[in-house]
Amino acid sequence: MEKFELTILGCGSAKPTLKHFPSSQVLNVRDKLFMIDCGEGTQMQYCKNRLPFNRLNNIFISHLHGDHWFGLPGLISTFNLQGRTAELHIYSPQGLETMMKPIMDYCNYDMTYQVFFHEFDTENPIVIFEDRTLTVTTIPLKHRVPTCGFLFEEKMGLRHILRDMIDAYEIPIAYINNIRAGEDFVQPDGVVIANEKLTTDPSPVHSYAYCSDTKYAPEIVEQVRGVDLLYHEATYAAEDALKAEKHFHSTTLQAAQIAKDAEVKRLVIGHFSARYTDENELLKEAKSIFPNTLLADEGKVFEMID
Repeated sequence: MEKFELTILGCGSAKPTLKHFPSSQVLNVRDKLFMIDCGEGTQMQYCKNRLPFNRLNNIFISHLHGDHWFGLPGLISTFNLQGRTAELHIYSPQGLETMMKPIMDYCNYDMTYQVFFHEFDTENPIVIFEDRTLTVTTIPLKHRVPTCGFLFEEKMGLRHILRDMIDAYEIPIAYINNIRAGEDFVQPDGVVIANEKLTTDPSPVHSYAYCSDTKYAPEIVEQVRGVDLLYHEATYAAEDALKAEKHFHSTTLQAAQIAKDAEVKRLVIGHFSARYTDENELLKEAKSIFPNTLLADEGKVFEMID
């Protein structure tokens, strides 16, 4: 099975604590690494979790509050010290390049690699990244500044070859790619060998939705419907719903309601306020609405389930 897994690097909210780092995660899709948000200390957590720097080429920033991007200057500098040559692409709402350029010019005057900033509109869902294996689409959210989450959707791969059948029909290697793409094989005498005899179905595809800082936004339900894993901020307990509303954040019950309405497979809650010492109480609240809820925690890895 192709790898599709999420590693939590930080799941705390803006106020620093000794328990949690600010927001950051890494999604591994077939051994390509995609970073989502980059709060302070991200590169330390990245090293602690033994993630390879040379497989990280794309970073997605949900919004421009510092606890979601203050780790970028250090990470970019470290790449430079390592003599990186591969391009780095950073996707964010408008304004990040303006803030980052003076820092980069001052601290990294002799860059060994290029950094490209891709700024996106936060009003409507748009595809901001696509390659052969994955698409990334923005999820417009409701926060105090322009904010988007991200929907990662794996593309269907090629069919799996049945080697014994290929050998039995003496099919030349030159035809293998076409057969993997779904074509039948026509023998020299005109006999057609159906693709179903030569292959099995592709590996299942997976999807992951990241919903960063946001007040309750039921309009996102259709966009995240049925995903394998949904990360949704749950900064506040249900009893602090008024604080959540005031600060444009969500409660445990609101995050769980999104997961339930969207019929996702699993929910992970995070972005915990520093006011709570026992996050198991937050988990208990969320589970009362959506039982398949899990707590984010630094170093925890969530594998996608077929």
